[in-house]
Amino acid sequence: MADCCRRLTAVILSRVVARVAGDESLALLVNNAEFGAYQPFVSLDPAVADQLINVNVRAVTQLTAAALPGMVRRRGRAIVNIASLLALSSSLPPNPMPNRATYAAAKAYVLAFTEALAGELTGTGVRVLVCVPGRVATEFFTIQGMDMAQMPPMMAPEDLVIGVLSGLEAGEVICVPALGDPRLVQRLSEAQVAIIKEAGQQPNLAARYRSPAAA
Repeated sequence: MADCCRRLTAVILSRVVARVAGDESLALLVNNAEFGAYQPFVSLDPAVADQLINVNVRAVTQLTAAALPGMVRRRGRAIVNIASLLALSSSLPPNPMPNRATYAAAKAYVLAFTEALAGELTGTGVRVLVCVPGRVATEFFTIQGMDMAQMPPMMAPEDLVIGVLSGLEAGEVICVPALGDPRLVQRLSEAQVAIIKEAGQQPNLAARYRSPAAA
């Protein structure tokens, strides 16, 4: 069954990739198909982990690669990738957060991929944006087997769409629809740059890792 699902997924993806690559009128690509597979990694079926990676990593990469050449030629087009707040959650414990090691890592890929791609596409006329939503009122949680009556309030899908389109118009690369203070996103980027600058310019092992005798 697992092999059959993998083959079917590969066939469907190849067809969609071909459709995207051949569509000269494509103005907006939204990569949004996903599922969560929330359970401890030690008990997660490897086939399910593969499917999760296929949907959230491989499909996003291949569809973006298929769309970009034509978009760059035509200019003025856009790609929106849907990540998740869980992409930023890897340091948080699994309670009350869900067990999510593979899912969070896959969504972190979507976030990093889109940010880096935005830099590469500067000046091409093609905009890319990664949406980082929290809970949105869709069938996603029902599919995960969660009791919707026990879930806290969720964002309406329509509001998420408004946020994404407004973010594109404003030139955002990271859109967090429920975040009131965009400076928090800027602080995250600044922290990443600071770490890279300090560690990247220092070839020696940091003193904090050396024993007192070695120091």
